[in-house]
Amino acid sequence: MKVVLALVVSSIVLVPGIVVLARTEPPQPGRVSVSYLPPKHPAHEPIYEQLKEIRFLEKVQEFLSRVRLPRTLLVRLEGCDGDDNASYDNDKDTIVVCYEYIDEVWKTVPEATTEDGVTQVDALVAPLFETTFHEFAHAMFDMLRVPVLGREEDAADQVSAYIMLHFGKAEARRLITGAAYAYKTEAEAAKAPPGVKQFANAHGTPAQRFYNLLCIAYGADPQLFGDMVKQAHLPKERADDCKDEYEQVAYAFQQLISQYLDPALAKVVSEKGWLPDAKWQVSRKSASAQKK
Repeated sequence: MKVVLALVVSSIVLVPGIVVLARTEPPQPGRVSVSYLPPKHPAHEPIYEQLKEIRFLEKVQEFLSRVRLPRTLLVRLEGCDGDDNASYDNDKDTIVVCYEYIDEVWKTVPEATTEDGVTQVDALVAPLFETTFHEFAHAMFDMLRVPVLGREEDAADQVSAYIMLHFGKAEARRLITGAAYAYKTEAEAAKAPPGVKQFANAHGTPAQRFYNLLCIAYGADPQLFGDMVKQAHLPKERADDCKDEYEQVAYAFQQLISQYLDPALAKVVSEKGWLPDAKWQVSRKSASAQKK
Protein backbone atom coordinates (compact mmCIF):
# COMPACT_ATOMS: atom_id res chain seq x y z
CA MET A 1 0.00 0.00 0.00
CA LYS A 2 2.84 2.37 0.89
CA VAL A 3 4.56 1.58 -2.41
CA VAL A 4 1.37 2.33 -4.39
CA LEU A 5 0.83 5.60 -2.51
CA ALA A 6 4.42 6.62 -3.17
CA LEU A 7 4.00 5.94 -6.89
CA VAL A 8 0.81 8.01 -7.04
CA VAL A 9 2.47 10.95 -5.27
CA SER A 10 5.49 10.68 -7.56
CA SER A 11 3.32 10.73 -10.66
CA ILE A 12 1.51 13.86 -9.47
CA VAL A 13 4.80 15.66 -8.84
CA LEU A 14 6.55 14.54 -12.01
CA VAL A 15 3.84 14.81 -14.68
CA PRO A 16 4.06 18.40 -16.07
CA GLY A 17 0.42 18.54 -17.09
CA ILE A 18 -0.77 17.88 -13.56
CA VAL A 19 1.57 20.50 -12.13
CA VAL A 20 0.26 23.09 -14.59
CA LEU A 21 -3.35 22.25 -13.78
CA ALA A 22 -2.64 22.61 -10.07
CA ARG A 23 -1.41 26.17 -10.74
CA THR A 24 -4.24 27.10 -13.07
CA GLU A 25 -7.90 27.64 -12.19
CA PRO A 26 -10.85 28.59 -14.41
CA PRO A 27 -10.28 32.18 -15.64
CA GLN A 28 -12.12 34.79 -13.57
CA PRO A 29 -12.33 38.59 -13.61
CA GLY A 30 -10.87 40.65 -10.79
CA ARG A 31 -7.57 38.78 -10.54
CA VAL A 32 -5.33 41.84 -10.62
CA SER A 33 -3.70 43.23 -7.50
CA VAL A 34 -1.47 46.31 -7.27
CA SER A 35 1.21 47.62 -4.95
CA TYR A 36 3.21 50.84 -4.56
CA LEU A 37 6.53 49.85 -3.03
CA PRO A 38 8.25 52.77 -1.30
CA PRO A 39 11.16 54.04 -3.43
CA LYS A 40 14.63 52.80 -2.57
CA HIS A 41 16.08 56.17 -3.56
CA PRO A 42 14.78 59.31 -1.82
CA ALA A 43 14.93 61.18 -5.13
CA HIS A 44 12.02 59.06 -6.39
CA GLU A 45 9.68 60.17 -3.61
CA PRO A 46 7.96 62.84 -5.78
CA ILE A 47 7.14 60.21 -8.40
CA TYR A 48 5.76 57.87 -5.75
CA GLU A 49 3.63 60.59 -4.17
CA GLN A 50 2.19 61.99 -7.39
CA LEU A 51 1.24 58.61 -8.85
CA LYS A 52 -0.50 57.75 -5.59
CA GLU A 53 -2.26 61.12 -5.73
CA ILE A 54 -3.78 60.37 -9.13
CA ARG A 55 -4.43 56.72 -8.11
CA PHE A 56 -2.55 55.40 -11.10
CA LEU A 57 -2.33 51.77 -9.99
CA GLU A 58 -5.87 51.69 -8.67
CA LYS A 59 -7.10 52.75 -12.11
CA VAL A 60 -4.90 50.15 -13.76
CA GLN A 61 -6.30 47.51 -11.42
CA GLU A 62 -9.92 48.41 -12.09
CA PHE A 63 -9.41 48.57 -15.85
CA LEU A 64 -7.48 45.30 -16.17
CA SER A 65 -9.79 43.42 -13.81
CA ARG A 66 -12.31 43.06 -16.65
CA VAL A 67 -10.05 40.36 -18.14
CA ARG A 68 -10.67 36.84 -16.83
CA LEU A 69 -7.33 35.40 -15.74
CA PRO A 70 -6.51 31.91 -14.45
CA ARG A 71 -4.17 33.27 -11.76
CA THR A 72 -3.71 36.50 -9.83
CA LEU A 73 -1.53 39.07 -11.56
CA LEU A 74 0.40 41.56 -9.45
CA VAL A 75 1.26 45.00 -10.86
CA ARG A 76 3.68 47.01 -8.76
CA LEU A 77 5.86 50.10 -8.83
CA GLU A 78 9.28 49.73 -7.29
CA GLY A 79 12.88 50.90 -7.38
CA CYS A 80 15.04 48.75 -9.66
CA ASP A 81 18.56 49.74 -8.59
CA GLY A 82 19.17 52.04 -11.54
CA ASP A 83 17.45 49.96 -14.23
CA ASP A 84 15.01 52.19 -16.15
CA ASN A 85 12.73 49.41 -17.27
CA ALA A 86 9.33 47.72 -17.02
CA SER A 87 8.83 43.98 -17.33
CA TYR A 88 6.59 40.96 -16.86
CA ASP A 89 7.94 38.00 -14.86
CA ASN A 90 6.11 34.85 -15.94
CA ASP A 91 7.51 32.86 -13.01
CA LYS A 92 6.00 35.25 -10.47
CA ASP A 93 2.97 36.47 -12.47
CA THR A 94 4.15 40.01 -11.79
CA ILE A 95 4.46 43.22 -13.77
CA VAL A 96 7.09 45.61 -12.43
CA VAL A 97 7.27 49.25 -13.51
CA CYS A 98 10.49 50.80 -12.22
CA TYR A 99 10.65 54.29 -10.72
CA GLU A 100 13.80 54.77 -12.80
CA TYR A 101 11.80 54.26 -16.00
CA ILE A 102 9.11 56.68 -14.80
CA ASP A 103 11.80 59.26 -14.09
CA GLU A 104 13.10 58.96 -17.66
CA VAL A 105 9.57 59.69 -18.89
CA TRP A 106 9.31 62.52 -16.36
CA LYS A 107 12.36 64.23 -17.88
CA THR A 108 10.59 64.56 -21.25
CA VAL A 109 7.43 66.22 -19.88
CA PRO A 110 7.02 69.58 -21.67
CA GLU A 111 6.99 72.85 -19.74
CA ALA A 112 3.59 73.65 -21.25
CA THR A 113 1.03 72.09 -23.58
CA THR A 114 2.62 71.35 -26.96
CA GLU A 115 1.43 72.66 -30.34
CA ASP A 116 -0.14 69.25 -30.94
CA GLY A 117 -2.17 69.55 -27.73
CA VAL A 118 -0.14 67.19 -25.53
CA THR A 119 -0.46 68.38 -21.94
CA GLN A 120 2.00 67.77 -19.12
CA VAL A 121 -0.16 65.13 -17.51
CA ASP A 122 -0.71 63.32 -20.83
CA ALA A 123 3.03 63.31 -21.55
CA LEU A 124 3.58 61.59 -18.21
CA VAL A 125 0.56 59.36 -17.71
CA ALA A 126 -0.07 58.17 -21.28
CA PRO A 127 3.34 56.46 -21.66
CA LEU A 128 2.85 54.80 -18.27
CA PHE A 129 -0.52 53.39 -19.29
CA GLU A 130 0.89 52.35 -22.67
CA THR A 131 3.85 50.57 -21.03
CA THR A 132 1.65 48.88 -18.43
CA PHE A 133 -0.73 47.65 -21.12
CA HIS A 134 2.28 46.43 -23.13
CA GLU A 135 3.44 44.33 -20.17
CA PHE A 136 -0.14 43.19 -19.55
CA ALA A 137 -0.18 41.91 -23.12
CA HIS A 138 2.84 39.74 -22.28
CA ALA A 139 0.97 38.50 -19.20
CA MET A 140 -2.09 37.57 -21.29
CA PHE A 141 0.05 35.80 -23.89
CA ASP A 142 1.54 33.73 -21.05
CA MET A 143 -1.42 33.14 -18.73
CA LEU A 144 -4.04 32.61 -21.43
CA ARG A 145 -1.71 30.73 -23.76
CA VAL A 146 -2.38 33.15 -26.60
CA PRO A 147 -0.44 32.17 -29.75
CA VAL A 148 1.79 34.90 -31.18
CA LEU A 149 2.96 34.93 -34.78
CA GLY A 150 5.91 37.27 -35.23
CA ARG A 151 7.88 39.17 -32.62
CA GLU A 152 6.16 39.14 -29.24
CA GLU A 153 7.27 42.72 -28.49
CA ASP A 154 5.54 43.96 -31.65
CA ALA A 155 2.40 42.01 -30.74
CA ALA A 156 2.45 43.51 -27.22
CA ASP A 157 2.70 47.01 -28.73
CA GLN A 158 -0.30 46.27 -30.94
CA VAL A 159 -2.40 44.97 -28.05
CA SER A 160 -1.48 48.00 -25.96
CA ALA A 161 -2.54 50.36 -28.76
CA TYR A 162 -5.78 48.43 -29.29
CA ILE A 163 -6.63 48.70 -25.59
CA MET A 164 -5.97 52.46 -25.50
CA LEU A 165 -8.17 52.97 -28.55
CA HIS A 166 -11.10 51.44 -26.68
CA PHE A 167 -11.23 54.09 -24.00
CA GLY A 168 -13.67 56.93 -24.70
CA LYS A 169 -12.74 58.96 -27.78
CA ALA A 170 -11.38 61.93 -25.81
CA GLU A 171 -9.24 59.74 -23.58
CA ALA A 172 -8.11 57.54 -26.48
CA ARG A 173 -6.89 60.70 -28.21
CA ARG A 174 -5.00 61.80 -25.10
CA LEU A 175 -3.42 58.38 -24.57
CA ILE A 176 -2.30 57.89 -28.16
CA THR A 177 -0.87 61.39 -28.61
CA GLY A 178 0.80 61.30 -25.19
CA ALA A 179 2.45 57.94 -25.85
CA ALA A 180 3.44 59.04 -29.37
CA TYR A 181 5.01 62.19 -27.91
CA ALA A 182 7.19 60.01 -25.65
CA TYR A 183 8.32 57.79 -28.55
CA LYS A 184 9.07 60.81 -30.76
CA THR A 185 11.03 62.54 -28.00
CA GLU A 186 13.04 59.37 -27.39
CA ALA A 187 13.70 58.93 -31.11
CA GLU A 188 14.87 62.52 -31.54
CA ALA A 189 17.18 62.26 -28.52
CA ALA A 190 18.70 58.94 -29.55
CA LYS A 191 22.20 58.88 -30.94
CA ALA A 192 22.37 55.84 -33.18
CA PRO A 193 25.63 53.90 -32.79
CA PRO A 194 27.68 52.99 -35.90
CA GLY A 195 26.46 49.99 -37.84
CA VAL A 196 23.15 48.22 -37.38
CA LYS A 197 23.26 47.08 -33.74
CA GLN A 198 20.49 49.49 -32.78
CA PHE A 199 18.15 47.17 -34.71
CA ALA A 200 19.15 44.05 -32.74
CA ASN A 201 16.84 44.81 -29.83
CA ALA A 202 13.71 42.66 -29.49
CA HIS A 203 11.72 45.91 -29.40
CA GLY A 204 11.34 48.14 -32.42
CA THR A 205 13.27 51.41 -32.42
CA PRO A 206 11.47 54.39 -30.84
CA ALA A 207 10.86 55.82 -34.32
CA GLN A 208 9.33 52.58 -35.58
CA ARG A 209 7.11 52.32 -32.50
CA PHE A 210 6.03 55.95 -32.98
CA TYR A 211 4.86 55.33 -36.55
CA ASN A 212 3.30 51.96 -35.73
CA LEU A 213 1.27 53.52 -32.92
CA LEU A 214 0.03 56.39 -35.08
CA CYS A 215 -0.80 54.02 -37.92
CA ILE A 216 -2.98 51.75 -35.78
CA ALA A 217 -4.72 54.81 -34.30
CA TYR A 218 -5.37 56.37 -37.70
CA GLY A 219 -6.55 53.05 -39.09
CA ALA A 220 -9.02 52.73 -36.21
CA ASP A 221 -10.43 56.25 -36.48
CA PRO A 222 -9.34 58.42 -39.45
CA GLN A 223 -11.46 61.32 -38.20
CA LEU A 224 -10.13 61.39 -34.65
CA PHE A 225 -6.53 61.05 -35.82
CA GLY A 226 -6.78 62.60 -39.29
CA ASP A 227 -4.60 65.55 -38.28
CA MET A 228 -1.69 63.13 -37.83
CA VAL A 229 -1.61 62.77 -41.62
CA LYS A 230 -2.50 66.39 -42.42
CA GLN A 231 0.37 67.61 -40.26
CA ALA A 232 2.72 64.98 -41.77
CA HIS A 233 3.35 63.20 -38.48
CA LEU A 234 2.25 60.04 -40.29
CA PRO A 235 3.38 59.80 -43.94
CA LYS A 236 0.49 59.43 -46.38
CA GLU A 237 2.10 56.42 -48.05
CA ARG A 238 1.98 54.61 -44.70
CA ALA A 239 -1.45 55.97 -43.78
CA ASP A 240 -3.04 54.47 -46.91
CA ASP A 241 -2.62 50.95 -45.47
CA CYS A 242 -3.33 51.73 -41.83
CA LYS A 243 -6.96 50.62 -41.95
CA ASP A 244 -5.77 47.15 -42.95
CA GLU A 245 -3.14 47.19 -40.20
CA TYR A 246 -5.72 48.09 -37.57
CA GLU A 247 -8.22 45.52 -38.81
CA GLN A 248 -5.56 42.81 -38.65
CA VAL A 249 -4.91 43.67 -34.99
CA ALA A 250 -8.62 43.94 -34.20
CA TYR A 251 -9.35 40.56 -35.80
CA ALA A 252 -6.56 38.85 -33.86
CA PHE A 253 -7.72 40.44 -30.60
CA GLN A 254 -11.33 39.40 -31.19
CA GLN A 255 -10.36 35.84 -32.07
CA LEU A 256 -7.79 35.25 -29.36
CA ILE A 257 -8.48 37.54 -26.39
CA SER A 258 -12.04 38.90 -26.43
CA GLN A 259 -13.41 35.60 -25.12
CA TYR A 260 -11.65 36.35 -21.82
CA LEU A 261 -13.29 39.75 -21.28
CA ASP A 262 -16.06 39.88 -18.71
CA PRO A 263 -18.94 41.50 -20.68
CA ALA A 264 -20.74 43.13 -17.73
CA LEU A 265 -17.56 44.55 -16.23
CA ALA A 266 -16.29 45.64 -19.65
CA LYS A 267 -19.41 47.77 -20.19
CA VAL A 268 -18.94 49.54 -16.85
CA VAL A 269 -15.26 50.10 -17.55
CA SER A 270 -15.84 51.54 -21.03
CA GLU A 271 -18.24 54.17 -19.69
CA LYS A 272 -15.89 55.56 -17.05
CA GLY A 273 -13.25 58.30 -17.22
CA TRP A 274 -9.73 57.15 -16.35
CA LEU A 275 -7.24 59.94 -16.91
CA PRO A 276 -6.50 62.82 -14.55
CA ASP A 277 -7.85 66.23 -15.52
CA ALA A 278 -5.78 67.58 -18.42
CA LYS A 279 -5.09 70.71 -16.34
CA TRP A 280 -3.47 68.70 -13.55
CA GLN A 281 0.04 70.06 -13.04
CA VAL A 282 3.02 67.71 -13.02
CA SER A 283 5.61 68.61 -10.40
CA ARG A 284 8.92 69.45 -12.01
CA LYS A 285 10.72 68.07 -8.95
CA SER A 286 11.70 64.85 -10.68
CA ALA A 287 14.41 62.52 -9.50
CA SER A 288 16.94 64.20 -11.79
CA ALA A 289 16.11 67.60 -10.33
CA GLN A 290 16.40 66.27 -6.78
CA LYS A 291 19.95 65.07 -7.43
CA LYS A 292 21.23 68.54 -8.31
